[in-house]
Amino acid sequence: MFTPNGLARAAVRFRPSAFVGTFVALAMAALIVSACGILLETGIRAEVPPGRYANAPVVAAADQRAHYGKGDSADSEPVPDRARLDAALVTKAAEAPGARTAVADVTFPVTGPQGTALTAHNWSATAFTGEHLTAGRAPAAGEVVLNQAGIGDRIALTTPTGTHTYRVSGTTDSAQAWFADAEAVRLSGHPGRIDAIAVLPKPGVPTDTLAAQVAHALGGKAKIHTGTGRGTVQDPTLAEGKEILIALGASFGGTATMVAMFTAAGTVALAVGQRAREFALLRAIGTSPRQIRRTIATEALLVAPLAGVAGCVPGVALAAWWLGQLRDRGGVPRAVELSVSWIPLVSAVGAVIIAALLAGYMAAHRSSRIKPGQALSEASVERLRFGWIRTPLGIAAAAGGCVCAGLAASTTGEDAANAALGIVMLFMLAVALLGPLIARACAALFGLPLRGAGASAVLAAANSRTNARRLASAITPIVLAMAFSSVLLFLHTSEDHVTAEQQRDGITADHIVTADGPGLAPDAVRRAERAPEVTSAVGLLRTAVLVPASGGTLEEATAQGVTGSARDLAAVQDLDVKDGRLSLEPGEIAVDASLAGNADAEVGDRLPIRLPDGTKAEPRIVATYGRGMGLSQVTMARTDLAGHVTSAFDAELWTRGGTGAGLKELGTVLARADYTTVQSVDRKLNAWANNVMAAVLGGFAAVAAGNTLVMTVLDRRRELGTLRLIGSTRRQVLSMIRWEALLVALAGIVLGTAIALATLVPMMNGLTGQGPYIPPLVYGSLVAAIVALGLTAAGLPARAALRGETLEP
Repeated sequence: MFTPNGLARAAVRFRPSAFVGTFVALAMAALIVSACGILLETGIRAEVPPGRYANAPVVAAADQRAHYGKGDSADSEPVPDRARLDAALVTKAAEAPGARTAVADVTFPVTGPQGTALTAHNWSATAFTGEHLTAGRAPAAGEVVLNQAGIGDRIALTTPTGTHTYRVSGTTDSAQAWFADAEAVRLSGHPGRIDAIAVLPKPGVPTDTLAAQVAHALGGKAKIHTGTGRGTVQDPTLAEGKEILIALGASFGGTATMVAMFTAAGTVALAVGQRAREFALLRAIGTSPRQIRRTIATEALLVAPLAGVAGCVPGVALAAWWLGQLRDRGGVPRAVELSVSWIPLVSAVGAVIIAALLAGYMAAHRSSRIKPGQALSEASVERLRFGWIRTPLGIAAAAGGCVCAGLAASTTGEDAANAALGIVMLFMLAVALLGPLIARACAALFGLPLRGAGASAVLAAANSRTNARRLASAITPIVLAMAFSSVLLFLHTSEDHVTAEQQRDGITADHIVTADGPGLAPDAVRRAERAPEVTSAVGLLRTAVLVPASGGTLEEATAQGVTGSARDLAAVQDLDVKDGRLSLEPGEIAVDASLAGNADAEVGDRLPIRLPDGTKAEPRIVATYGRGMGLSQVTMARTDLAGHVTSAFDAELWTRGGTGAGLKELGTVLARADYTTVQSVDRKLNAWANNVMAAVLGGFAAVAAGNTLVMTVLDRRRELGTLRLIGSTRRQVLSMIRWEALLVALAGIVLGTAIALATLVPMMNGLTGQGPYIPPLVYGSLVAAIVALGLTAAGLPARAALRGETLEP
C-alpha cells in the first residue's frame, strides 16, 4: 500500500514549496521529541561512580525518601538533607555471616585556620577509602590528622559543636581532616547517628550473598547498595537529579511532544488542504479515493522519515546542552553522562511519520470521498459550513478550560498550579478545533478598523473574512507561542515580584552578615551582641522541611532555624504575623499562612512535619504569618533543626544597630538594601527551567507560525497574479499582505494573552494570593517579536512571488 508511486514522487518533485514547509515542521517536531526522550532515558539510566565506596562492595544507608500514605495512595518525597542511620547498626551489620568487618562512615564540614573549608571523616573509614598516613599515627581523642601541618602542632578547628584546639597526630596526602571515631560522631552534630555503613566481605563471599546477609541482619532498618548504586550513598542528590531529568523528559516532554505533533500535523493538513484543487481534478479524471489516500500516505513516507532523521541530529545536541546546564546549576550531579540509544531517536522518527500520515489522511478525507464535481466546486470557494464533529468538541474543550479555571481559583498552593496546568491545554485545543469560527470572528472584529485605512487594508479585511480556514492555520501557532511563553515566563516574574515585595517590607535588619565555606562561627551571635551599638542579633540556619499539603501529600518548604529570642527576631524581621504570637521555644513552630491553609491547620494544632533528614516531628503551631515567600515558610528554634542537617552552621547573622566595621570580623557584611534572601537551588532551577521551556515551546511555535505564513503566501501566487493583472500595483499587493499579517499577529496575540491570563490569574491567586505580575518590557518584547515575525514571514515570500511580471491568474 505504501510503495511510493509515480504521482507521489511527481508531487514532491514539482511542488517543492508545499513539502519544504512540511519538512521543516516535522523536523522541528522530531527535534523536540528526540531531545525530551534522550533526557528521559538519561534520567532512567543515570548513575554516578561509587567514589569513596569503590572498595566497599556492600554499603548500608538510610532511605533518602520520606514515605506517606497507604495502599494506592502511598507515595514518597526526597528528604531535603541526608537521612542517617543509628550508630548501633554497625555492630549488627558486622554480625552478618559473610562480613569480615563493618565500618561506620561519618562526614561533616569543619573550618580550619584562616577560614579554610575542610571535610572531616572518622579515621576507621580509611579501611575502605585506602587513605594512608604519610607520617605520625592515627588520631586519638583530642587529636586530628591533616595534610598541611606538622606533627605535634596545635590547630584550631571549628566544627558544628564549636571551636576547639586539636593536636596533629599524623599527616596524609588528602586535603581532609580525620578524627577518632567516637569524636567524629560527636563533633558532626549528629550524636549517635552515622552517614552509612561500609561492609567488607570475608574471602570468597560473593557480593550478592553478603548484601542479602547484611539486609537480614539489619532487619529492614537500612537500604542496601551494591554496584553503581553505591554512588547514590556518597551523592544523594542523584535521586533528585533523576527526578528532574525524568520530569523534564516525561512531563515537559509530554506537553512539548503534544504541542509539536499538533503543530506539525496542522502544517501537514495545511499542505494537503492547499492541494484541494489538485485532488478535485484527479477525482474528475477518474482517480479513486483509495488512490488519493495512497498518494498522500506515500508522500508522507517520502518526507517524514527524512525530516525525522534531520531533526534528531540537533535533538541530540539540544539534550546535551540541556544536561550540561542542569549540571552547572546543581540540579544533576556532574558525574551523570548523557545516555543516547536508538529508542528515543526511533520513537521521534516514528512519531512524526504517524503524525504526518494521520494529518494527511484527515485533511484529504473529504476531498477523496466526495463527488468530482462537488470537489471542484469546494476547491474554488472555501466551504462555509463547520464540521459537526470538531465544533462540539471545540466547545467542550473551551467549557473544560473554564471549569479548570474556576477550580484553580477555588484552591491554593500546588493544587492551584496543578489545576491551572490543564487550562492552557484545553483552551489551546479549543482554538485549534474552533479555528475557522474564531478566525472569522477575529477577521470581522479586527477588520473594522481596516475599512478606513485604504484600499489595501479593505482588501486584506475582505480576504481574511472569506478565507477563515487559511487564517485559522496561521493564527493557531501564534496563539500557542503567545500562550505558552507568557504562562511560563510570567509565572516566574510573578513569584519574583511577590518575593521582592515581601523582602522589602519584611527585612528590618540594618546589617546582614554572611560567610564563605560551611557558615558562621557557632559563637557569632554572642560576639555580635557585644559589638558596639548592636541592639538585636539573631543567627539563621537555612534549610528545608517537608510539610503536609492538601490531599495528604508532602511538599518541601523553606525553613529558618533561629539562634536568639523571638523579640530579637521581630527586631530584624517583620514576618507579618496573622494569627497567634511568635515564639521560639523548642517544640514550637511558626508557619506561613498559606502553608497552614494547605495543611488545614491553625494556631494551637500539632503540625506533622519531616525534619531535613526525614525525622518525624509534631511541633505546635504558635503563629501564622504572611511573608513566607520572601523570608521563610517555616520558622523554628535552631536547636530543633541543628541535629538534623549536614552543616549545622548558621548561614546568616541579622543585626539591628551596629556598624559594618564592628561586624566585619564575623564575615561579609551587607546592608539591608544590598541583601536578597538566598534562593534555594530548586527555585533557581525552576526559574531557569521555565525560561528554557518558554524558549523551546515558544520558539517552536514561532517557527511553525512563520512556516505556515510562508506556505500560505506562496500558495497564493495565482491570487496575487490576478490582482496584478487587474491593475493593482506591487506596492498595493504587498501592503495588503502586510495588513493581513498584522491582523493575524494581533488576533494571535489577543487570544494567546487571554489564554495566558485565564491560566495565570487563578494559578497566582492560589500560589501567592495576588494576581500575576507582567513586566511591560517583557510583554512588549513578546508582542514586538510576534508582529515582526508575522510581517517578515508574510512579506518576504510575497516579494518573491511578485518578482517579475510573468504571473498567471
